[in-house]
Amino acid sequence: MSTATELHPSLEEATEHQPAVRAALAAAIAAGPSHAYILVGPAGSGKRAAARAFAAELLAGGADDPEEVRRRALSDPSPHPDLAWLRPPGNQHLVEEIRTGVIGAISYRPFEGAHSVYVIEEADAMAEESQNALLKTLEEPPPYAHLLLISSEPEGLLETVRSRCQEVPFAALPRDLVERRLGERSDLPPETLAALAALADGDLGRARFLASERGMRLRELTERCCREARAGQIEARPWTELLKLAAEVGKERGAAVEAAAAARAEELGKGRDADRLRREGVDAAKRADRRARTATIDLALALCAAWFTDLIAHAEGAGELARNIDRGAELGADAAGIEVAVARRAAERAMETRRRLTVNVNEELALDALFHRVAATLGES
Repeated sequence: MSTATELHPSLEEATEHQPAVRAALAAAIAAGPSHAYILVGPAGSGKRAAARAFAAELLAGGADDPEEVRRRALSDPSPHPDLAWLRPPGNQHLVEEIRTGVIGAISYRPFEGAHSVYVIEEADAMAEESQNALLKTLEEPPPYAHLLLISSEPEGLLETVRSRCQEVPFAALPRDLVERRLGERSDLPPETLAALAALADGDLGRARFLASERGMRLRELTERCCREARAGQIEARPWTELLKLAAEVGKERGAAVEAAAAARAEELGKGRDADRLRREGVDAAKRADRRARTATIDLALALCAAWFTDLIAHAEGAGELARNIDRGAELGADAAGIEVAVARRAAERAMETRRRLTVNVNEELALDALFHRVAATLGES
């Protein structure tokens, strides 16, 4: 393996903007890796790339041809027989896949070299049953096996799981990096790219969604809701279109999850395992639909809060601090005559509604209440 001062270029590149992560993984390689790690941090902060590069280093250790091992391990999907990479088909890992893909498989010695690596992407999407089943493996793993858990929401993991893993924290990506990466895949105007990067809060995945057709539509609908609330014109209830868009996103995600589970069941043919996969797939599809729909509404509420916060910046003559950089004219018009304290209360109401969504309140009623309250609040200016 590489030494702590001579990391392989692939791991250097994967942790380029995460110096603390680079130091932690370098130390792990130099001193001898632990049996289990959990890579935690905001979505889009590079956890997946770092996990793959780290896995490649673990597998390359002691190999006759380490570069060839790295090449295969770094491929996605990887053909390396000692690298298992599990992604949830929807918003939750299938219990059977955790049992067979990790718990059952880990007892087999590596086909090549001295190590095997098991990566569980979106580990917080494991059901409690899966997490409890994984505990024994985390407590008593074979000496040759290493588990890498990746999580953007570690609070979704049992404390008993987290305590058995060495934590590697990731920071949000710098805004200029998100903007640059976004520009590599998009021909949007520079001002729009800058705005999307600012609104993404260091989350490259969120920025890319906002740059998509549905993301742009979500942003337009959200701004319409905010602007009509500012004008006191909410009789048309514009947020119903926002809810329809969120439902479309959820339905599409759920269908993809169910199709993926059905395809895996088809590979097994007939029998109890295939039937179980199909049943779990249907349940997972429902959860994926719900999670994607809620996440879309949550993003819309975050955009609402950003809009009202930007009103504050414009009202105080500091429009250059606004995140909606490409909406200066609209924000300037809405900020005319507004009181800063009033705009701040509107932003707080949006954030309060975001928090309420986590306890499964009715989404339509929540948005209805939010924009009526915001319209009343902004009407004070």
